[in-house]
Amino acid sequence: MKVHNVEMIMSAVKTEQYPKEGYPEFALAGRSNVGKSSFINKMIGRKSLARTSSKPGKTQTLNFYKIEEQLFFVDVPGYGYAKISKSTSAKFGPMIDEYLVSREELRAVIQIVDLRHPPSAEDCNMYDFLVNYEIPAIVIATKADKIPRGKFEKHKKIVRDRLQMRVDDPLIIFSAEKGIGMDEAWKEIEGRM
Repeated sequence: MKVHNVEMIMSAVKTEQYPKEGYPEFALAGRSNVGKSSFINKMIGRKSLARTSSKPGKTQTLNFYKIEEQLFFVDVPGYGYAKISKSTSAKFGPMIDEYLVSREELRAVIQIVDLRHPPSAEDCNMYDFLVNYEIPAIVIATKADKIPRGKFEKHKKIVRDRLQMRVDDPLIIFSAEKGIGMDEAWKEIEGRM
């Protein structure tokens, strides 16, 4: 998809605030600091629409990015970051769960993991949640530019095995630096609209 028209239209914390357009939605989930904002910015061809932060745990709302009047990327709060207070974390846990389980417009969760490391316990919990609620997932393994191409398959196998991925869920190697995996990711997204 060639993206010319994109805007961050809202941050929401409850159902009645969500957009009413009815466009397909793709939620982005991942550990804090795994590269969700970089993924969004690369996919939409912008430098900094989604703010990247050196302070993990900044996103505490559901942020809706409208793309080409056709779909939404929904950035959800990162999981697994210790410095967020327990009460804050407890507040947005149910918000995310409710959105993921009950939002009719949601077509898939784009789960972002770091290709360089085996998925964390939080990554596995997130993926198990998606499996449990039969929510389709597109797993994006970022930071591919930090690994030699010859080792991609080995790292992919580690991610697949550790998450115990469903056969139908794609695993895409991605690099925001080099643009690796961008076309493949758009193809998966467009195929679900």
